Amino acid sequence: MTGRLPVVVLLSVLSCAGLPMCLADPQPATTGPQILEEFQRQQRARTTSIAEHERQVIMFSIGAALLLALLSTASVGIAVGVFGKPLFLLHMILAAVTVTLAVVHVIVGVVWFFPF
Repeated sequence: MTGRLPVVVLLSVLSCAGLPMCLADPQPATTGPQILEEFQRQQRARTTSIAEHERQVIMFSIGAALLLALLSTASVGIAVGVFGKPLFLLHMILAAVTVTLAVVHVIVGVVWFFPF
């Protein structure tokens, strides 16, 4: 098996020799301000506007998932603390999901609805 390894390495290196080389243009096609204008034009073309109603639906969905995760975390926490059930790992996972959803909910709310 060790005799084949140098052959495989050599063949892989030689196979790369047949690949075409990428050459840069000797002169740039545009100048600095033209590049910035083109970049801004592409950014405007890419951006899509989310309607206010869609934003509210998305925030409501995140909030509903957050409320469900919060109630689940509290239920499992009560089961662990009061009744001594061995569900501590599940409680910690649900707590992490709840915190993550809360942070996402706050960030999306501030970005979309806070008047800058």
